[in-house]
Amino acid sequence: MNRTLNKRIKTNEDGIFYKEIINDKKKVVDKIFLIRYRHDDADKLLTIGKYSQGIRINYCKEKRNEILNNIRLGETPTTIRAKRIKKQLTIFETIANNYFEYASIHNRDYLNTQSRYENHIKNYIGNKDINRITPHNIEDIQRDKIQILAPKTVNHIIQTIGTIFNFAIDRGNFKGENPIKKIKPLKVNNARERFLSIQEVKQLIKEVEKDEELLLFVKLSLSTGGRFQTINQIKKKDVNLEQLIITLEDFKNNSFYKGFLQKEIMPLLKNRLLQIESNDYVVNYKGTKDLKSKIYKKLKPILDKLFNKGLDATDRKNRVVVHTLRHTFASHLAINGTPIYTIQKLMNHRDINMTMRYAKLAPDSGKDAVLKLYF
Repeated sequence: MNRTLNKRIKTNEDGIFYKEIINDKKKVVDKIFLIRYRHDDADKLLTIGKYSQGIRINYCKEKRNEILNNIRLGETPTTIRAKRIKKQLTIFETIANNYFEYASIHNRDYLNTQSRYENHIKNYIGNKDINRITPHNIEDIQRDKIQILAPKTVNHIIQTIGTIFNFAIDRGNFKGENPIKKIKPLKVNNARERFLSIQEVKQLIKEVEKDEELLLFVKLSLSTGGRFQTINQIKKKDVNLEQLIITLEDFKNNSFYKGFLQKEIMPLLKNRLLQIESNDYVVNYKGTKDLKSKIYKKLKPILDKLFNKGLDATDRKNRVVVHTLRHTFASHLAINGTPIYTIQKLMNHRDINMTMRYAKLAPDSGKDAVLKLYF
């Protein structure tokens, strides 16, 4: 159990002190900042807050100067304190919950964002007044998370904080500047994207062929390049067998687009469609509640066994994951000479720069010409 030591420790700033909080092993785990000022011929002490809550010496200095200035103007600290009590605090957790309630109507992918908040943000700033959250608080989150997560994932966490702040600004709950504007995103190396070769695709299909649901998920992913949630949300009414067309919903970009079905998948798909009604999900036709967990739990060990032996768990550039199926789709389109703008359309990329990573795989990339230069 943590306890606060009684001794006040002076800082380099006049009138600013702190007390140390120690754990059972007498290790300092936090600090409580206090300010001292003189009023009515007596010294007064005021507790400002903890270091873990984002309180720093500069903030204490500002508060002390504010009190001293108000005393000089004839307004007592008691009056100042009363005004603070009247001022309603806007807790970040409250704004976040309001945002998720809003997003549940307008963004069907909001559960991923909500999970990101619960797992990586809430414990840091959830109980803080939104007006007292500083860029430094957010940098603390960034600094901690980069120790255990990939840069891209950490960037998503910071973007989630920014999204909630923007929501607060739109609703009039916050009047300042979004603090993430001062946060520099971490560099993400997308130089290489792992994709499966034709032989590896055959290996994977052979490995999952005894599990009809898993086989259908894999084949639909490889045939359309749809993201995980896109594949799992395909309904019977989205499939046009006669024209070999399938309607796909992109939850990331909040849009619909068309995909095409390869003839190789048709027998399996026809068999599934005979078992379900128009509004039933093609993959999740039994209505499994936690389909994401179910698919991952079955597919991840298979991918690890086939393609990830000897690779470090943090080697995100070379490991094969479920999302690799989407990269495989785009990569083989490029290898087969598909124009880059057609790939963009089939992947439903908003930005052509996202698609350009596959351009190096195109047969006209110059590789063959270089290899034939001299020999």
